[in-house]
Amino acid sequence: MNRIIVEDVSLVYKIGLDLSIKDMALDFIRTRKAIREVPTIEALSGVSLSLAEGERLGIIGPNGAGKSTLLKVMAGLLPPTRGRVHSEGRVSCMFELATGFEMNSSGWDNIYLRGLLLGATPAQIKDKEPEIAEFCDLGKFLDLPVRCYSSGMFARLAFAINTAFDPQILLIDEVIAAGDEKFRAKANNRLKELMDRAGMIVLVSHSLGTICDLCSRTLWLDMGKIVMDGDSDAVVAAYKEYCKTGTLPPQMDLESK
Repeated sequence: MNRIIVEDVSLVYKIGLDLSIKDMALDFIRTRKAIREVPTIEALSGVSLSLAEGERLGIIGPNGAGKSTLLKVMAGLLPPTRGRVHSEGRVSCMFELATGFEMNSSGWDNIYLRGLLLGATPAQIKDKEPEIAEFCDLGKFLDLPVRCYSSGMFARLAFAINTAFDPQILLIDEVIAAGDEKFRAKANNRLKELMDRAGMIVLVSHSLGTICDLCSRTLWLDMGKIVMDGDSDAVVAAYKEYCKTGTLPPQMDLESK
């Protein structure tokens, strides 16, 4: 059974300076304090939620709300400062597409390496190689190190590999802009098919129409906190009203959450 449980998760980014020994010595002389206070940003604060098999969760909110950070925490790419995340099921991430690639290795080698990271067996990777090669349409470039690829070519290969293996849990951050216009159309169709086959989906997007179309449940984040979690139509309607008026309903006051 696929599931994700997020329990009281907070994540704090340290944005302080990298101090040299000389800097620390001067600080101590001036302030008589051995350690300079390090500025921080709390990207997530006390976030809790659970997802079960078959759920389609959308995540919305303004820029800097913590949406992408939460997705990376759920994927295990960022460890929380406090709280815990428990997941069961094979996770596929449609973001950070370059993760697991060896830039000095060929396209073929990277298909194999990335496939292993996605949890596929060598036999499964072998079976998928022709499909991946056909989809990315890179031809003889697959024999070359990927450091020789243009950004569009690399995106096409990464997208082809990441969508070749059916996920149990699919995490998506916005629309994937892979390659040229022709390839993007093909990529969007592949992504829709992948979403239909996934056991569970979490989608971050600024497109509220897409959220309502694809997700039955929506999480509204602001300032790293959950403002509202529920039926997509209801949450999106409340968020649209907030965007118009700039004020939250009293029961959703972030300062009290």
